[in-house]
Amino acid sequence: MNNNLSKPHDRLALALSDEMAAVNTLIKLRMASEHAPRIPEVTAHLLDAGGKRLRPMLTLAAARMCGYTGPYHIHLAATVEFIHTATLLHDDVVDDSDQRRGRPTANLLWDNQSTILVGDYLFARAFQLMVETSNLRVLDILANASATIAEGEVLQLSAAQDVATTEEIYFRIIRGKTAALFSAAMEVGAVIAKKDKKTVQALSNYGDALGISFQIVDDLLDYTGTEATGKNIGDDFRERKLTLPVIKAIAAADANELAFWEKCISKGAQGEGDLEHALRLMSSHNALKDTHTQALYWAEKAKAALEMVPEHEFKPMLMDLSDYVVSRIN
Repeated sequence: MNNNLSKPHDRLALALSDEMAAVNTLIKLRMASEHAPRIPEVTAHLLDAGGKRLRPMLTLAAARMCGYTGPYHIHLAATVEFIHTATLLHDDVVDDSDQRRGRPTANLLWDNQSTILVGDYLFARAFQLMVETSNLRVLDILANASATIAEGEVLQLSAAQDVATTEEIYFRIIRGKTAALFSAAMEVGAVIAKKDKKTVQALSNYGDALGISFQIVDDLLDYTGTEATGKNIGDDFRERKLTLPVIKAIAAADANELAFWEKCISKGAQGEGDLEHALRLMSSHNALKDTHTQALYWAEKAKAALEMVPEHEFKPMLMDLSDYVVSRIN
């Protein structure tokens, strides 16, 4: 047996292989452009770099769990992936990134203008796909999610390098930039299947909690990860990002420690040994441990939401997925 199939997202991918193949075919068809060949070039560069396609799988799984037998969950899954890809393209420009999924970013290989415009094109394509479902409710959900994602990104930009950033602001940011699409991906799968409000809400809540846990873990791995997790230790610190471990350490800081954080985060005056000192401060105030506890809390909240959903072969996989997200820390 393939050891990868012990991972819940791989088991989910296998169970949804035919539908994911249809999603990928639709994505390739709709990312084409008759007049601007750079569009599929830029899009393919990112899409072909891998990625688990987790968000579209959540849409397909939700639709199947709710008994949907029509064709439009394929459209909605492709929509979700287009929205996600568009936000990644925009993010790389905003963050001035030079690597994504182990490859040079599109803005590095082409330019910022092309990357932003291709992201805009994918958003437009996403809305075309939504409209084809002839379901105003799914259009409403995904339009709101798109606005929330943009709002979260702008909030993150305005809070950047501000050591006064609170946990409340942090959770508002990650609920916008990450959890909103996880939640919408689950919700539209249930809505297209015309499921009852209780089940729709439960699946939406699962996606929200899973997305929050996912982002907390991602931020924690920046300080505790290994080569196997694909994270470079301290990237967020060097980029002066206010993530939960740092916010918790700052909240517990004395005057000298606060001066250190202001020097490194607010002013960007980082020197040799500063990352190691930051890690010591986070450890001494239990910031890393407390962040881990928060991730576990949201993972459990995701599983609790699923308890409200009728039994289905995908339900244990989604339960395991929630556990797997936080298991990456151990």
